[in-house]
Amino acid sequence: MRNYIFTSHLNKQKINFMEAKLESKHNFMFWFHLLITSLAWVGPFLFSWQIMCGAYAIILLQFAVFDKCLLNAKHDLTDSKDSTFYSYLFELCGMTVNRPLIRVFVRRYLYFILGAFCWFWQVKLGFAPLLF
Repeated sequence: MRNYIFTSHLNKQKINFMEAKLESKHNFMFWFHLLITSLAWVGPFLFSWQIMCGAYAIILLQFAVFDKCLLNAKHDLTDSKDSTFYSYLFELCGMTVNRPLIRVFVRRYLYFILGAFCWFWQVKLGFAPLLF
């Protein structure tokens, strides 16, 4: 019985942790961050794979050196509660997300996947970037 109470308390604490609302200011840096995040997704169609893979490498280097996104602090989105800009945007749209899972995916896998897609799209499939 005691173990059940402890487990129940942990589950309740976990649920409260997941439901805590993230806060951010929607200032210039927020919109700039949104633009850069959007470019990470549409960039493979606009820019050469060398430029995009360089940009993805800079993002990954930022995570490796600072263990956070430097732009989050510029619009008051803290790295506490396993928050990321992606989790903030999903929650802003009304979605309930698993923040720790999103944090791991974004910081370890997403930009490698986007870089590989960009290279594959342009080199293997032969689609030229629309801009340069």
